[in-house]
Amino acid sequence: MQLQTGDRYTRTAIVFHWVIAALVIANIALAWTFKIWPDYSWTQSVTNTHKTIGITVLGLALMRLLWRIGHRPPPFSPAIPRWQIVAARMGHAALYFMILAMPLSGWIYDSAWEYAADVPIDFFGLFEMPRIAWVANMEPEPKKALDELAHSVHEWLSYLLYVLLAAHLIGAYKHQWFDRVPTLQRMTFRGIVGK
Repeated sequence: MQLQTGDRYTRTAIVFHWVIAALVIANIALAWTFKIWPDYSWTQSVTNTHKTIGITVLGLALMRLLWRIGHRPPPFSPAIPRWQIVAARMGHAALYFMILAMPLSGWIYDSAWEYAADVPIDFFGLFEMPRIAWVANMEPEPKKALDELAHSVHEWLSYLLYVLLAAHLIGAYKHQWFDRVPTLQRMTFRGIVGK
């Protein structure tokens, strides 16, 4: 089955997709290493990078969402059953939610951290990333409760993200290799001419 130009995502959508995907995977890898570093300075550096990448993902996700509102995605192949199209749309909506909810919950969690004022977030050496003011200025007891809640939410969202990413990859490869529908080519740069 040959793809037509209108069956592909735009160059901008493809860049957003792959940059956000790479950053999310990098952040997952960093999170898995938090407890293996030999001393606090290494752990703090890795944690700072994780937070910085998370905020970057949040910014890119908002830009991608704004782009998506004004640019319809290409239609699904008619060879894909209707229920699978519905499942794919639900999965995409869930992934959009996750790339917003994960960094937001992490930012709230970090802003409620009792030592936040003493440990600034260095945003790639460019500036100090601010904490969320209304969280940082809370009274100690509710702030501690929010810290614990946001930590739990962030952790449980990460487990959901693993499931969604696995489903996304399995679905794409199933259509590509078992159904013989050129799904992966829709999100590659080859043959892209539009913006």
